[in-house]
Amino acid sequence: MQLGMIGLGRMGSNMVQRLLNNDIACVIYDAAPTKMTPLQDLGATATSTLDAFVAQLNTPRIIWLMVPAAVVDTVLAKLSPLLSAGDMVIDGGNSHYKDTIRRSATLRSAGIHYVDVGTSGGVFGLERGYCLMIGGEQDIATYLDPIFSALAPGESAVPKTSGRATQNSTSERGYLYCGPSGAGHFVKMVHNGIEYGMMAAYAEGMNLLKQAQSGGQSNTASTSAVNTEASNNSNTSNTVLTSPFPSENPPYAFDLPEIAEVWRRGSVISSWLLDLTAHALHEDPNLEQYSGHVSDSGEGRWMVMAALEEAVPVPVLSAALYARFSSRGQADFANKILSAMRHQFGGHLEPPSKN
Repeated sequence: MQLGMIGLGRMGSNMVQRLLNNDIACVIYDAAPTKMTPLQDLGATATSTLDAFVAQLNTPRIIWLMVPAAVVDTVLAKLSPLLSAGDMVIDGGNSHYKDTIRRSATLRSAGIHYVDVGTSGGVFGLERGYCLMIGGEQDIATYLDPIFSALAPGESAVPKTSGRATQNSTSERGYLYCGPSGAGHFVKMVHNGIEYGMMAAYAEGMNLLKQAQSGGQSNTASTSAVNTEASNNSNTSNTVLTSPFPSENPPYAFDLPEIAEVWRRGSVISSWLLDLTAHALHEDPNLEQYSGHVSDSGEGRWMVMAALEEAVPVPVLSAALYARFSSRGQADFANKILSAMRHQFGGHLEPPSKN
C-alpha cells in the first residue's frame, strides 16, 4: 500500500518513519524542503510541489494531512482540484469536529472520501505507536486498515483487560472506528480535555508538596496579612494558622523527583503522564528551564463548548482549561481587583510584588 503525507512536523515525520518500517510506501511533501531530506534517505519519495506530490501517488490516492487545524482549509483548497473521484483524504490533526463534517460534505460532492483520525502519541509515537480514533465512511476506514494497523501500537502494547471476552476489535490494537464524519475528531477532543485534567491534577499535587518543603513560609506576605486582619477583628476567637506544621516541627524535606519515581510503581495514579513528569523532574528538579506559561491548542476549549451545548457538567476539565489561562497572566488584573477591594473596605494594602 502507498500513502502520501503532507506535513512533516514533530508527529508527521515520525509517522512516515513508522509507516516505512512497516512496508507502507510513502510520498511526502512539506513547505520546508529540509524536513524531507532525512525521510528521503530512509526511502520516502520527496516532492517539491503539490502537483508533483499528487502525480507520484497511485490511484485511488490516499493522502494524510498532518498540519495545524488552522491551515487545513488552505491546504484542501490547493489540493482538492488536483484529486479525482475515489481518492481518500485523511485529516490526522486536531481539527474541530464541526469543521470536519463541513469539509467531508464539500469533498463528497466531488466523490472524494474524507476521513478524520484523531491521533495521539506525540513525539514518542515512532517507538510506542499511535492511538487512532477514526471517523468517516466505515467501508473506507476498513480499506485503510493496513495503514492504521502500521501506525498503531499493536496488541502487545498493554495487557488485555481482565475479563474482557475475546472479540475481533481493533481497539485492542490501538485504533478504533468511532462513527461517521467528525466522530474521530470528537473522541480526540474529549481525549485531550481529559489530558488537561490529568496534567492539572499532577501539577497541583506536586505544587502542594513543593510549598510544604518551606513549611508554608513561601506565603509569608499573605499569611502575615491574615494574622494582622485576624488580630484587628474583635469577633475572631479562633487562631488563624499560617503553616500546615506545628511550630515544634520543621518543614518536610520532600524530594519531588523521588516521590514521582515511587508513585510510578504500584500506585493507582501511575500513568505515562506521571512517567514523563518523573523524567522532567529528574532532569531539572526545580524546573528552572520552564516558564510556567502553559498554552492550549484549542481542543480543551472546544470540549467545554461541546459540554455547554449538551448541558453536560465537566467542572474538572473546565477548571484545568482555566488554569492554563491563568498561567499566561489572564487572571492578573482580576487578582489586582480583589486586592484593591480588600484595601478599600478593610484597609489591607498588599503592595505589588518586586519579583
